[in-house]
Order: sequence, then C-alpha cells, then structure tokens
Amino acid sequence: MGAWDIGHFDNDTAADFGGRVDDAEPGKKADVLRDALTAVAGTGPEDYVDGGEEAVAAAALVAAQCPGGAPVATPYGPKHPLPPLPADLRPLAVRALDRLTTKNAEPLDLWADAGADQEWLAGIAALRAVLVAA
Repeated sequence: MGAWDIGHFDNDTAADFGGRVDDAEPGKKADVLRDALTAVAGTGPEDYVDGGEEAVAAAALVAAQCPGGAPVATPYGPKHPLPPLPADLRPLAVRALDRLTTKNAEPLDLWADAGADQEWLAGIAALRAVLVAA
C-alpha cells in the first residue's frame, strides 16, 4: 500500500529516500541530500519538475540542523542521526523549495488537485523560513 500525506516524509518516495540516506556512508550522506536538492534547484522555469518529494525530504533534513528547525521525527525518515551538514546545503535547499512552489512543478499541481495546496505550501514555507534564517 502506498503512502501519500502532507508531511515531508509521508510519501513512498521520501520514505525510500530516508532509507537511501541511512544506507550511505557517513561521509557521503550530505552528497545524497545535495543530489536530491540539485536535481530540482537546477531546473529552469520552463522545465516541468516531475517529482520533488526527495528534495522536500532533503530540505527537511537540512532544516532540522538549523536553529529553530524541527527534528525529523517520523518513522519514514532516516533511522540514524546525520552528521553535521555543510552550510552550503541551506541556500541550495531554499532554491529547490522555491522551484517546487512555482508553476511547472508536479508536487504543487498534485496538492492543488487534492485541494490541499495551501496546507502543503504552509509546510514548505515553514521549512524555507528556517533555512533562510540560518
């Protein structure tokens, strides 16, 4: 049975991503996050972003290490603590979140179709605020 809910890790793709983060060697965990964020942040406004759940999950993990960031306390996230993440992931995470909240982004389209886009956008805005403040 698939999972799909409003939380940053409450979908199958993000849950699988949490497992991939756990499976990475300690020195490579930041690279796993960077790859997910870059895949979205590197797209142009004319490109359709198919997916993005991994980038949201990665942004949540980065934000969790920022002052005021909420810990990722879901059974679908990584099971093991992450080492301190490089600060340069913060602006990358902001760019990825910004890209997902504009047109041509599948997550925004799906949440709009479900009538929950404002709730989803509020969660993204909260992550973004923590990242920008750091």
